Amino acid sequence: METGSPREAGAEGSAEGTGTAGATETTGTTGRAGTAGSEPVWTGLPPGLLRMRRLLLSVWLGLVALAAGLLPGLLAGPPWAAFALLPLALLAWGWVMLGRNWRSWRYAERADDLLISRGVLWREETVVPYGRMQLVEVTSGPVERHFGLASVQLHTAAAATDATIPGLDPAEAERLRDRLTELGEARSAGL
Repeated sequence: METGSPREAGAEGSAEGTGTAGATETTGTTGRAGTAGSEPVWTGLPPGLLRMRRLLLSVWLGLVALAAGLLPGLLAGPPWAAFALLPLALLAWGWVMLGRNWRSWRYAERADDLLISRGVLWREETVVPYGRMQLVEVTSGPVERHFGLASVQLHTAAAATDATIPGLDPAEAERLRDRLTELGEARSAGL
């Protein structure tokens, strides 16, 4: 799985620069959790999520472009078929934005909590303490199952702190669910 962070790999504001894609890091003997004072080891999302989202974008905007070009072209004349260029321009813009969004998602398992970071313009970092977790779910809809993906959703006592990690490999999602549940039970027993 790919790891790293945009801050480590290059400039924070670069649009298509180096992000989590392609950077790998070893995590030592523990596998995931870092020490208390060290920088967390970030894990990026697998490329299957990006492929799925780009395919869905292409299918839907391709159909819209076909309708926007065909209907006006047949009803009002060939020059009106140029309306198909609008969804195609939106497709090109969405393709780039999906890539940037995918690179911004990452998570890190630390000794006492799970960090989830996302966002391009507005960065959002969620810290979920293991002792506060009440439920860890692995979900996978029909499209996600077709692409071999699953999401991990974390529920805490406060509804505002629920967090999701989308587009994981099912084996990684189950490993993460089992590990977070085990750590949550251990930490909540101490409360």
